[in-house]
Amino acid sequence: MRRLVSPVPIAVVLAVIALLALLAYGVSSTGTDASIEEAIASGERPRAPAITLPRLDGRGTGSLGDYRGRVVVLNYWASWCDPCRAESPLLERWHRRIARRGGTVLGIDVLDVTSDAQAFVRRYGLTYPMLRDAEGETQRKLGVVAYPETLVIDRAGRIAAVERGPIDEAFMQREVEPLLRKGRS
Repeated sequence: MRRLVSPVPIAVVLAVIALLALLAYGVSSTGTDASIEEAIASGERPRAPAITLPRLDGRGTGSLGDYRGRVVVLNYWASWCDPCRAESPLLERWHRRIARRGGTVLGIDVLDVTSDAQAFVRRYGLTYPMLRDAEGETQRKLGVVAYPETLVIDRAGRIAAVERGPIDEAFMQREVEPLLRKGRS
């Protein structure tokens, strides 16, 4: 006698498989976008995306394009981020050091309360330009998922280095200093 397979267990199995596939897709799509790192590791320098955001001080907007022809240390941070606090003095020192050599640090405050971010800037005496990405829209373009994250952009507007996490003096010496020495490319 032939036994019929009930459609209910088949539907349950298919539903479980579909949910697992959806979960795997969700986990893989929300992780760090390694494509920038892969391109850099293979000797390429991807073009930095166009970024225009309000200035943190509320005086109009600023863009990454405003710094074309300069070496830009693009730093994503938030006032509630402990490692961001720790690296702020280093970023300020480097900003002062590289400003006269055709470089700048450009901070992008993300997912933060404006008054908290402004208090952070005052507390640490930060003088480099600051933009505000209240909704985190630009960070998606660069695969930023945690704070701080720093990208180094060369004079031609290409991403030359990425650090997912706090930077240190060695990173700046290794990744920024050579770009400043090259002059205009």
